[in-house]
Amino acid sequence: MKTLMKSVALGVTVAALAAGAASAQTLAQVKARGTLQCGSNTGLAGFGQPDAQGNWTGLDVDFCRAVSAAIFNDPTKVKFVPLSAKDRFPALQSGEIDVLSRNTTWTMSRDAAFEFGPVVYYDGQGFLVRKKMKIGSAMELSGASICVQQGTTTELNIADYFRSKNMKYEIVAFAALDETSKAYDSGRCDAFSADASALYADRLRLANPDDHVVLPEIISKEPLGPMWRQGDSQWGDVIKWTHYAMLTAEELGINQANVDEQLKSTAPDVKRLLGTEGNFGEQIGLTKDWAYRIIKHVGNYGEVFEKNVGQNSRLKIARGVNGLWNKGGLQFAPPVR
Repeated sequence: MKTLMKSVALGVTVAALAAGAASAQTLAQVKARGTLQCGSNTGLAGFGQPDAQGNWTGLDVDFCRAVSAAIFNDPTKVKFVPLSAKDRFPALQSGEIDVLSRNTTWTMSRDAAFEFGPVVYYDGQGFLVRKKMKIGSAMELSGASICVQQGTTTELNIADYFRSKNMKYEIVAFAALDETSKAYDSGRCDAFSADASALYADRLRLANPDDHVVLPEIISKEPLGPMWRQGDSQWGDVIKWTHYAMLTAEELGINQANVDEQLKSTAPDVKRLLGTEGNFGEQIGLTKDWAYRIIKHVGNYGEVFEKNVGQNSRLKIARGVNGLWNKGGLQFAPPVR
């Protein structure tokens, strides 16, 4: 019996090691395939959305393009896979996608099943209402019907908020964000609740955007960032340091326009970032100029933010907590050293 138990235990251990080894080859698989498979939103302005010709734009989209640039020196070698909230995790687990870059909140339960990268966008849940209701605060929503998307953290956050305020409410849930937005616009509910970033984006798609307002309250912490499968620390390093490179570039004043000139810099931190000193990219399976590739092809974090969701976009979201740490925000990158 002991021999049998030892054999079973050994078999489980070998199987676990084999599974770990198999899952630790994402970078090699991406290189061999020649494309990065990126799980994206089905259509969220500013974050991930295809146009009529199938051209994708958005903050989350540009993150995947930055990963592609780091690996291939080409930001176009990405296949964007549109995924609903309920389909995103099975697609990642099955290997259909290499990374999920789709306004997904970092939570403990999700972190137990997958790996999360750095927070690309700090968000929080809010409420969208019609101006004619003359509501100035979420505290005035007692008894309201609220449209939400299924398969998200939204319902739990609402339950916690309304229970803590001894307020009543009714949930009206839909499978897709677009369906939820249309239901709110048609009058099927009094308010629409989602991450504030999604509310700003979806407000633009309503029949009369100026007739609606996002209330000031933020009722949750929604740190949004990329996800990948567990057991592949090298791939995790590639994902994490893509974001960190973009943050560091902004902090150092390096952008798409001046990155070639910055190659001549004698500043140690610039030299390490751009690969003219050290072998930091090679340590995670990339090239010495991995960060240069990202900045040259995609830009630094500030450029990507402003273009997609900031003042140079239709959303015009202020940097706020998504500003750099030395400018009052939360975005902070470990040093390239």
